[in-house]
Amino acid sequence: MSEMTQFWSIVGFAFLLLFGYLLGSIPSGYLAGKWIKGIDLRNYGSGTVSGSMVWEHVAKWAVVPVGLFDIFKGALPVWLGLRLGLREVAAMLLGFAAIIGHNWPVYLHFHGGRGFSPFLGTLLALFPWGVPIILAGLGIGNVFGSPAIPLLVLISLPIFAALLNGPSIVLWLSVGMTVITIVKRLEANRRPLPDDPLERRNVILRRIFLDRDIQDHESWIQREPHQHN
Repeated sequence: MSEMTQFWSIVGFAFLLLFGYLLGSIPSGYLAGKWIKGIDLRNYGSGTVSGSMVWEHVAKWAVVPVGLFDIFKGALPVWLGLRLGLREVAAMLLGFAAIIGHNWPVYLHFHGGRGFSPFLGTLLALFPWGVPIILAGLGIGNVFGSPAIPLLVLISLPIFAALLNGPSIVLWLSVGMTVITIVKRLEANRRPLPDDPLERRNVILRRIFLDRDIQDHESWIQREPHQHN
């Protein structure tokens, strides 16, 4: 490969990364809140622009188009990368660009969701069996009100891939998404931590394992603007 060809390959890949990020940044949950109920979803429940908050505060039927579009955001860049001859690792990075865009969207001042829907799209292109596995983890976690369950399933994804003869890339998909998930939970859309050291530690632990600042799940997801600090 000549230096010029290599240069344009790098430029093309950088363009695809930017495309993935900007596509991922399209805030479908936020738009659903604005178009259907005239609300800013960032001020409700967990404060995330996510399908779960669309379900709780906008309209249950709206979860379907929002979720499908968010899955599409993760699948399209990966599919394009593979179609253009990129290796699986490079295509995976395009999926992560879309997930990062979803979690930190430039259009909403980097105030986004949790990234599991675009991650499903990335899995759809690279390890389709991972989609029902992650959906099962999300469903069980929702039934028991435990965000720790989807995280455990995510961490265990390489084990499932090994049992199903999946590609080795699943290990890096699992590691990358686990890191993104923990960082996003801790960052919490820049929600401030308490001043008291003990309570700050408790909130940090709750964010990692419960994905919320308080113990009670129902109170957390039902919060309205006047209840936010």
